[in-house]
Amino acid sequence: MSKLDLTGQINGLTFNQLFLNASGVHCQSTEELDDLLNDPYMGGIVTKSATLAKRDGNPAPRYYELQNGSINSMGLPNYGFDYYIKYVLSDHAKPTILSVAGLSAADDVKLLHQIQDSDYDGLTELNLSCPNVIGKPQMAYDVDGTRALLDEIFAFYKKPLGVKLPPYFDLVHFDQIAAVLNKYPLTHVNTINSVGNGLWVDVASESVVIKPKGGFGGLGGKMVLPTALANVRALRQRLNASIKIIGTGGVQTGADVFAHILCGAELVSVGTQLQSEGLGVYKRLTTELERIMTDKGYQSLSDFRGNLKTI
Repeated sequence: MSKLDLTGQINGLTFNQLFLNASGVHCQSTEELDDLLNDPYMGGIVTKSATLAKRDGNPAPRYYELQNGSINSMGLPNYGFDYYIKYVLSDHAKPTILSVAGLSAADDVKLLHQIQDSDYDGLTELNLSCPNVIGKPQMAYDVDGTRALLDEIFAFYKKPLGVKLPPYFDLVHFDQIAAVLNKYPLTHVNTINSVGNGLWVDVASESVVIKPKGGFGGLGGKMVLPTALANVRALRQRLNASIKIIGTGGVQTGADVFAHILCGAELVSVGTQLQSEGLGVYKRLTTELERIMTDKGYQSLSDFRGNLKTI
């Protein structure tokens, strides 16, 4: 392994490598989660976003790989909260992040009550940003609703908690959501979830490529990198220093990872590229990142984290 310092910290917890999986990819079963934990290039793992009860998700086909990314409408398939909290309560050699996603604000509160009442003291991530549950809006686009939800949660919740956010596209929206998030003792934000409700047309068949929602789905992969970097950068400029950022979206090369860190990410997670390339992606990305750092004379991620230059 490298002599370079590729560590990051969230809530005082050290991740010995900077990479995580994006929740939703290779993390639904305990076997898949074990695969991630056993990869020496992974700093930690994120579970599939758990709902109160098991969900099969949306009908197939619901994932389609594009030349420059992917489109999906998975619909939160998962084995349910009890399955994942049992897993994270076991002893693991690396940090785990328990991702949870209610289908309503009331569900979110129930999930957090169950974690508060459990023996789990690790990191939890509340998913406020899934664009693919049919008929359900993304909570984090409702600034007032997000404030009300977090007020209710932090009235009783005393354990480490972060949130996963959708992409924002207007500078005033960054201002608004950051003003809300800064009111609470959040450990981190994970940005971005997929860019919601894109559409891909197969010209040969004159058809959409996924079944749910008439073909509309979340976009991921290389095409969303500029949006992901913008969200990491804009939120790092606005959030309290104590709220760390997990950069997610568009990572295909070590240069993409470097850019996420330069914009202010503490850790970086990979989704679409993990899906298409498999677990070997983390070794490759680490090698490519280390080469860039060595060429630039950097020994640690902290040497350049957040130091993006402007013109």
